[in-house]
Amino acid sequence: MNGPGEKRFYIETLGCPKNAVDSDKVAASLLADGLVPAQHAADADVVVVNTCAFIEAAREESIETILSLAEARRRGARLVVTGCLAERAGAELAAALPEVDAVVGFAAEGSIAETVDLGLPRRKPSGVRDLLELPRATPSAPWAYVKIAEGCDRACAFCAIPSFRGRQRSRSPESIEAEVRALVDGGVAEIVLVAQDLAWYGRDAGERGSLAPLLRRLDRIAPDGLARVRLLYLYPSEVRDPLVATMLELDTVVPYFDLSLQHCDRSLLRAMKRWGSGEQFLRTIETIRSADPGATFRSSFIVGFPGETEPEHDRLLEFLDAAQLDWAGFFAFSKEDGTAAAGMPGAAPEPLVREWLRECEDVQDAITRAARDALVGSEVEVLVDSRDGDTGQFVGRTYREAPEIDGVVHLNADWGRPGAIVRAHVTDAVGTDLVAKGVSR
Repeated sequence: MNGPGEKRFYIETLGCPKNAVDSDKVAASLLADGLVPAQHAADADVVVVNTCAFIEAAREESIETILSLAEARRRGARLVVTGCLAERAGAELAAALPEVDAVVGFAAEGSIAETVDLGLPRRKPSGVRDLLELPRATPSAPWAYVKIAEGCDRACAFCAIPSFRGRQRSRSPESIEAEVRALVDGGVAEIVLVAQDLAWYGRDAGERGSLAPLLRRLDRIAPDGLARVRLLYLYPSEVRDPLVATMLELDTVVPYFDLSLQHCDRSLLRAMKRWGSGEQFLRTIETIRSADPGATFRSSFIVGFPGETEPEHDRLLEFLDAAQLDWAGFFAFSKEDGTAAAGMPGAAPEPLVREWLRECEDVQDAITRAARDALVGSEVEVLVDSRDGDTGQFVGRTYREAPEIDGVVHLNADWGRPGAIVRAHVTDAVGTDLVAKGVSR
């Protein structure tokens, strides 16, 4: 039950970790306006759907979620749509979905309480709109995403993000450090840095190569409780020294390389308006592995981009076998309005793309399983994330697993606590997950 005059909010987030950061900031904005969080949409006065618009499947999921929450909300509750779909197609959404009370673009995500007029006294300082600079509530998990830049300066042929996220805008290192310190003070042990183009951080301010100095700055927070810094979304041309050397040198930065490769065929990559080739990517991976054999690699690949035929697909399968990535995701090409690729001829038929996806997944699944099996019998360091309410077991991650997208480690029920880092002996691998028994705290 709500207290006298108390208003509650509920946020549903779709899409990537960058959206999760925005949701945290929206929550911080609503908290600053005097609202309190609700556990379920049916208990909230304001239901916010933070949408994704990256590909058609994400847009469909966003619409389905909006309609589902429109049914689930209690009578009189306001339904607000934010995020990429709201920014990209706000007018169309508002016209097509009368169930929605407000469609809020990026510029107004910090003022939702004012937009829907809940009758609360204004508590947040007037003019606070920039989500990147808003403080946030401490996450319940011992890890947190931190967005260090917004927007993207690249023009990949398949991607519409720059059209609605805009050019890259990097945060100051001082503001990033302040946010990280606040999160660590609240019990967060692992920080996951995200941006549309993470390694391009600082370039828009005329300071190329700013990510390595930022990592050194954050590393100084280690004595205060920061145990891990993880980097997601690295454009492959920027994965070189001094960034690589800094990542491998600093104790807080985990040797986890999330490389945005998209394909390995040079001609397809050029059509995508991307840098690189399979040979260059393999050299990068081999160089890092020679410096740190325990380095972990993740990437994602587009299947069925216009112009891809059996020879290009076969080269991708050969690349996967040669690269031996620990983790990989595969996505069917999605024709996005306003992108260069939308009008390109030569897209493969859907049945063939589905077949290619299965073949890629079969090759990668075997590689991932072998990498997980190879860890059985070893000792690992596990950050305990949570406790399973049904089994009583603790669930955590080594440096090899990014939160929410990779496998996890299941620990025995009498070992650890959320936020603790423990040493454990791996006893089994089950699919993408590991089973381990704690040996020392």
